[in-house]
Amino acid sequence: MINPKIIDYIFSSASIQRWNDYPRMVELVELDKQAHKFIIAYFIAKLEKDINYTHLIEAGVFEFLRRVVVTDIRPDVFRNALQKRAKEINSWVIANLKDSLEEIDNGIFLQKFEEYLNNPNIYKKERFILKAASYLATRWEFSIVYQTSAFLSDIEDVKKSVDEEIEDYYELIGVRKIALNKKLAKIVDLSGRLRFQKRWAQTPRVPETSVLGHMLTVAIFSYFYSIKVNACEKRLENNFFVSLFHDLPEALTRDIITPVKYSVDDLSDIIAEYEIKKINDAILPNIPDSIHDEFCYLLGMFENHKDEFENRIYEDGEIKLVNDISKYNMDKYNAIDGVALKQCDKLSAFVEASLSISHGIKSKELVNGKKQIMKSFKEIQGVDFGAIARKIDEEFCTTGQTQVRMDFD
Repeated sequence: MINPKIIDYIFSSASIQRWNDYPRMVELVELDKQAHKFIIAYFIAKLEKDINYTHLIEAGVFEFLRRVVVTDIRPDVFRNALQKRAKEINSWVIANLKDSLEEIDNGIFLQKFEEYLNNPNIYKKERFILKAASYLATRWEFSIVYQTSAFLSDIEDVKKSVDEEIEDYYELIGVRKIALNKKLAKIVDLSGRLRFQKRWAQTPRVPETSVLGHMLTVAIFSYFYSIKVNACEKRLENNFFVSLFHDLPEALTRDIITPVKYSVDDLSDIIAEYEIKKINDAILPNIPDSIHDEFCYLLGMFENHKDEFENRIYEDGEIKLVNDISKYNMDKYNAIDGVALKQCDKLSAFVEASLSISHGIKSKELVNGKKQIMKSFKEIQGVDFGAIARKIDEEFCTTGQTQVRMDFD
């Protein structure tokens, strides 16, 4: 079982301000930066060889959790401190998270986390890709900060430092493509813009979360779900990245809230048709040819049809929809738990609503939205999403504490 504190950590990153000693035209928060980092890391990794994607995902989650724990340390100071006091910092991180993590996957998750922090020689290429992706996400943020900081005496020094760091990652093909403003740079830019789109835009909410940040919370939920159902490595990888990219088209269409989408006759079909057109026109032409088909599969696009939340496998050269995905729990089937991922998506929305209500920011949209989501939860492969939601409600709204318990273990 995931301790409530872990979910509190994850969502607290939506309140962690970045570049808060510089003037900014928009809010820049840690959750969004981490989501952007994961997206960039995916594309960099896909242009490299011999990448273990389970290691890439786990390393990213480990670093995210560590960063949230040490949130009070400025990034540059944190990097310098790690070089000199890595052992002490990592021990402190583990001490803070141990009680929350030790029951996940019978203690295996915590064991992996400790080993990752204490042994810099494991996951070496995956670490390097994540470091490059983190830099590129930071560089993207700085392009915003720079626009409003021209009057500051040190801003050109900061710019020079940011610009020069890219040379450290030139051995990665994806970094070179992004640096040269090639097609891949357009995807980085498009995904980054999702931080400007707020979830539940029709109502005040605390903390605010963006579409970009939401994509990562769903991906993290899908990772823990995959662990719970003992998913094979390819299935775990697919589940994570389907979740991470599930709202990418909203950078082109904007978010249309569910009550509107499904209350007007044929509107959902019209939106889906337009979404496919925009993906074909503005996203897929910028995806590297080597992963074009794979990316379409993650987005749930095939035969002029799009639904990322369908159970599907890839067998005998074609995509097949299946009911019981557990029968295909081998890498060769390239399975995706679409129905369960939809539950993870709804669970993230439920947490967003419950967390705000627990902070005293309550509206009829949040209350009604939470009720509707609760009605739609199901039990899938032994994971009762309704029971998880009820425990979230108990922790957030009954006790008033910003903690959530999840029964993935």
